[in-house]
Amino acid sequence: MSYHLFVRLTSRDPEAFPDPGDRLYDWELVDASGDSQLNGAGDTQQAIEDELARNNLDQVRLVGLVPGDDVLLCYADIPAKQSRFIRQALPYAVEEQLAQDVDSMHLALGGHTEHGYRVAAIDHSRMAAWHTLFNGWDGARLAAIFPEPALLPLGDHDWCLCLDGNRVLALSREGQWFSMAVENLPVLAQTLAVPDEEQVSSTVSIRLIGMDAALAEHDANVRDLEGNDRLAIQKEATSVPPLRLMAQSWLAHHGDVIDLCQGSFSSRGGSRSQWRVWRPAAVIAAVWFIAQVGVEVGMGYYHQQQADRLNQQAMAIYRDAFPQDRRATPNNVRRILKGQFRQAEQSSGGTAFLPLLRQAGAEYDQLGGAEALHFGSLNYSRQRGELVIELRASNYDRMSQLRSALAQKGLSADIGSVVNEDDGTRGRLTVSGG
Repeated sequence: MSYHLFVRLTSRDPEAFPDPGDRLYDWELVDASGDSQLNGAGDTQQAIEDELARNNLDQVRLVGLVPGDDVLLCYADIPAKQSRFIRQALPYAVEEQLAQDVDSMHLALGGHTEHGYRVAAIDHSRMAAWHTLFNGWDGARLAAIFPEPALLPLGDHDWCLCLDGNRVLALSREGQWFSMAVENLPVLAQTLAVPDEEQVSSTVSIRLIGMDAALAEHDANVRDLEGNDRLAIQKEATSVPPLRLMAQSWLAHHGDVIDLCQGSFSSRGGSRSQWRVWRPAAVIAAVWFIAQVGVEVGMGYYHQQQADRLNQQAMAIYRDAFPQDRRATPNNVRRILKGQFRQAEQSSGGTAFLPLLRQAGAEYDQLGGAEALHFGSLNYSRQRGELVIELRASNYDRMSQLRSALAQKGLSADIGSVVNEDDGTRGRLTVSGG
């Protein structure tokens, strides 16, 4: 029988503890039907490996879960249909949606939707840290890495929210995901209750899942969610822990989730695995040999021939993907591609609401959450691509810290309408894509 080992790091930061013995994991071992066989919380890698060995389990498929805040969902509107053309055009299609250089990002391709291809973007060094963390376990081989909110059981609802300790994991029907502090549920309710500028008012269906103890502990925040007439809440009390819930959901609907293990982080194994280990060395040796021969026969001529050949290949790929375009030449094809995709992005309505909210929420948590700042109302203008947040803090410096943190992420952030009162300072933070 096949088994999957779902693992997530309790500290949520793969670089927080350099010593592997200090890293603690929550884990769930499930069989093909989704039934839990073994599980644990706050265990070391060694303890989990020992448990697998005691049960004579080997080559278990390990599925690593990473925080949703580490991964951004983008859409790539690419007219090409062949996989290799899509992957070649992918960086140009999403670079305007990213706050950092696309060359420093790892891009994982998902399925096609009415908005284009779904793309998960994560900082390359961060992905490398997660991949190292989950790879090379005794008794388990890395099969996939997912952003954890993407595994929630959405069903037929517009949103799925899952209480996970003091956090809420969220997934929308459009595929957007994020996590936030539980105390921000009232703000989320207020935001979801406001219809988009291009839509008529309608009810938003929300599936709210939590264990009995979690629902009781956060009852006040949950009641704020239920008290909004425009939100149709289906509250589900369960005895299933969040990690097991996500594992069972993925086993039932795993085709809809983007696996981050692609490209240089691919986890595919098989009969050619030994060759794949040695293939980079063989390629390097072959390149070295050819380079040495090239020195003897004339480097200048050789490199000119190589450049001409690569230019011809690039133009052939471009014309296969865009047969109607006759403007492109080897000298301007990159500029034309960037211009086309930038125009497509601008016509799609600017920076999306959820990425702005996700980034603002992440920086809010880094500054101490409700202990340092309090979010009031939220307003989003799709036409301007701006998110406006009413803030209250003990002093102006707290607001300024949040603005600076957002600016360091490549966003445009401004504070206005500042009023000093006896109990603190309030103001309005405007965030856009920069």
